[in-house]
Amino acid sequence: MLGDVERIVIKVGTTTITKGGSAASEEMMDSIARQVRALKDQGREVLVVTSGAIGLGLKAMDIHPNPNNIPIRQAASSVGQSILMQRWNESFQKHGMLAAQILLTMDIYSDRESVLNLNNTIDSLLKHDVVPIFNENDAVSIKEIEHVFGDNDTLSAMIASRVDADLLIILSDVDGLYDRNPNIHEDANFISVVEEVTPEIEDMAGDPVSGQGVGGMRTKIAAANICKDAGCRMVIVSNAVDDVISRTVNGEEIGTVFLSDTCMSKKRRWLKSAVSHGSISVDRGAVNAIKNHLSLLPVGITDVSGHFAEGDVVDIVHGDAVIAKGISNYNSWEVSEIHGLHSSRIEDVLGAKKYDDVILSENIVVL
Repeated sequence: MLGDVERIVIKVGTTTITKGGSAASEEMMDSIARQVRALKDQGREVLVVTSGAIGLGLKAMDIHPNPNNIPIRQAASSVGQSILMQRWNESFQKHGMLAAQILLTMDIYSDRESVLNLNNTIDSLLKHDVVPIFNENDAVSIKEIEHVFGDNDTLSAMIASRVDADLLIILSDVDGLYDRNPNIHEDANFISVVEEVTPEIEDMAGDPVSGQGVGGMRTKIAAANICKDAGCRMVIVSNAVDDVISRTVNGEEIGTVFLSDTCMSKKRRWLKSAVSHGSISVDRGAVNAIKNHLSLLPVGITDVSGHFAEGDVVDIVHGDAVIAKGISNYNSWEVSEIHGLHSSRIEDVLGAKKYDDVILSENIVVL
């Protein structure tokens, strides 16, 4: 079902790192490292997305803050991240591997130049047989801790999309997707294969089963949608299953598999995930043009909101709905000056004309 899998991303959550406790489990981390070694020995490439920094930092600092105490949680992340990477390095070194830490924020990921540099770094690490280990930079990324941008389920899917991975494995404290919460309903039915994420599938996703991690089934369903755009399959498996990573990659039917038979361009996938810096409202004619894969001209723009620079990602809005996202050729002030005008008047208004189009068709993704 998984077919030929060459590049794999593994997401390791807090409850997996700690095996449900408060400290990092050497046994679990060694097991994951051993399975990564086996996959690499088969000629496969492996990347890891890890959680656990905040929890390990809180334990090390011996504090129990209010969940909304962001400064304490950021401080705990700073302490815990070094502990977490030390543990990973120890486990990987036992199996003759070198690991590299990559900390990300949504702002970094949303910057086009930065994300292209990220790809270069990842390619270089993989070329030199180093295992990249990713985490959200919780020490500075307030919005991630407050769940605005999601958690490491989403980050792992974005990484899988960015590196054109064949498979994302999410290690979880549940063994996959059920039609109802199996902890509450004894007659809950297990879903082994999801061919398409329908509204019915989304309704099956409830709140987090455990209280320690910030992820739940809803974030995993969202991750599956990101993977689908990239032509990447995703599987949710239980961390309690012995050698679950190796067995999954080698074809055993474990957990819930989300299939994908489509693939959007890498730029458009990035646009969908990137943070927008403002919005451009458009009329019905512009909506039709965008949906027919045409560029956005100033004549179709009705309003501008926010402050953005040339090259920033913006939302394209019609009515109350965001219908697309794109990279603007002009800054927000310039767009506000030329909106509603024909392209022939851009130079008269601005003193110079860089483009006839405010957003080129190849820089637009329809949502």
